[in-house]
Amino acid sequence: MKRTRIYILLLVICYLLFAVSSCVGVSVDISLNQNGSGNAALEYQISKALDALGRLDGNERWNTIPVGRADFERTMDRLPGMKLTSFSSKEDRNNLIINAKMEFEDLKSLMSFIDASGLRSSFSGDTHSGRIFMTLNDARPKSNAALENLALENLIAEISKSYSVKMAMSLPGEGSVKITDNRGFSLDKIPGSVIISPGKKVSFSLPLYSVLSATDGINVEFLW
Repeated sequence: MKRTRIYILLLVICYLLFAVSSCVGVSVDISLNQNGSGNAALEYQISKALDALGRLDGNERWNTIPVGRADFERTMDRLPGMKLTSFSSKEDRNNLIINAKMEFEDLKSLMSFIDASGLRSSFSGDTHSGRIFMTLNDARPKSNAALENLALENLIAEISKSYSVKMAMSLPGEGSVKITDNRGFSLDKIPGSVIISPGKKVSFSLPLYSVLSATDGINVEFLW
């Protein structure tokens, strides 16, 4: 039973968009040039507590996220439109912190890195007029008994309380970003969230627990 709950916890926390699937804190800063190329700075924080839980099944040899330069370089080798320009990692008291900077030839290449499956995001248009749509969390069935477990909910809240999901885009012209649920209703009033829009640089910051616990889903839409 204990191991089952650990697996459930890992699945819930890993239910984020980005390829860095077992991370807890995520920050992405994208700069888009007039010709469609650009660069992206990625930072993610892996909770040491979560990492320790994940090692209890004896599979610590099999990392599900890139945690070293070689991991990122192998990922870039599969994406010819992407190039790793710098990488660093460090530890503090609670986290392993990874920073990576990349260049991309076009937004399609970048979206292939962010969402390799292509099932949770889409891009249309060009640098003059475009749209990026991403699903951070699908609607969660209210009948899901595992997630109705109060002790489990409290554990998820405790682990995720100091983390956030952030993304910023610097655009050639004016743009906007909005946060909605799966019904299309605005979620700009989430406690602890910060949304900067419209402007040439637009961004959002959402508490991680708000993303994980959203029963009606959370979507992000960048428009320019």
